[in-house]
Amino acid sequence: MARIKYYYDTETCKYERVRVSTWDVTLNFLGFLSVAVLLAIGILISYSTYFDSPKETLLKKQNEELKFHYDLLKKEMDNSNQMLTALQDRDDNIYRVIFEADPIPQSIRNAGIGGANRYRHLIESNLENEDLVVDTYEKVDRLKKKMYIQTMSYDEIVNMSTNKAKLLASIPAIQPVSNKELKRLSSGYGIRMDPIYKVRKKHPGCDFSAPHGTPIYATGDGVVILVKTSYGGYGKQIKIDHGFGYVSRYGHMSAFNVKRGQKVKRGEIIGYVGNTGKSTAPHLHYEVHKDGKTVNPVHYFFQDLTAEEYEKILILASIENQSLG
Repeated sequence: MARIKYYYDTETCKYERVRVSTWDVTLNFLGFLSVAVLLAIGILISYSTYFDSPKETLLKKQNEELKFHYDLLKKEMDNSNQMLTALQDRDDNIYRVIFEADPIPQSIRNAGIGGANRYRHLIESNLENEDLVVDTYEKVDRLKKKMYIQTMSYDEIVNMSTNKAKLLASIPAIQPVSNKELKRLSSGYGIRMDPIYKVRKKHPGCDFSAPHGTPIYATGDGVVILVKTSYGGYGKQIKIDHGFGYVSRYGHMSAFNVKRGQKVKRGEIIGYVGNTGKSTAPHLHYEVHKDGKTVNPVHYFFQDLTAEEYEKILILASIENQSLG
């Protein structure tokens, strides 16, 4: 039941009933409606400003999940790179040292992965997070390239390990003449006085003084590639190719016990000490070549010497005296 309103009429001194016209009702209704509309608009604006719609809430949740998983993947890639770096370091400084192989240059390990055209399809896709996506693809591709190079390196090491027994048998690792008392090494590798010209010059090997006819032994497995006689220089000489970059030379011999092309084993008699060529006394001139360059043969006398004997022969070889030829 509607409330009836009255007002006090001062002229009649009575309470008179308030009469509301249709226009008043309409104005009141329109005013109320305007206020309600304004209030609704304000609420909508406030809600859109401070509160997310269900769709926005879902998108934000998906973005948070994507970022979470991206961070996990980035961490995994960083860990994989660290593990790969450790494997590379072990490969270069342990495995390749054991098998006397050069380390893989960093320029190869860090080789490029292609030009800018590699990711053109991504760049042309107008992605919202283009830099992030392209950067991630680049990191994955670099990691894959490094893993491929490391795999190839391990394949190479497997092949080297397969040949390790052959390598150990081939390295010229013993003295070429019997020298149990270490008294026969008369001149070492390096700058020495030439016995003929009396000037200091490089002596590319070691001289072992020994009686004429003393047996000479192959210092490692290999193939005889030179059997030569000359009246000067090395006189009667033999060269043996041991493979793996090693070649040994035996000079001033009196006689041969092998032929060119013959396969020999370490410790096999290949000839006898003599005084041929540019020689001043019966002795054996012995050289070791690695990858085409002469090296100090004493550094390879590790198989038939104890640690003490090896240290002693190093001292004897370092004495700067006159070579025998």
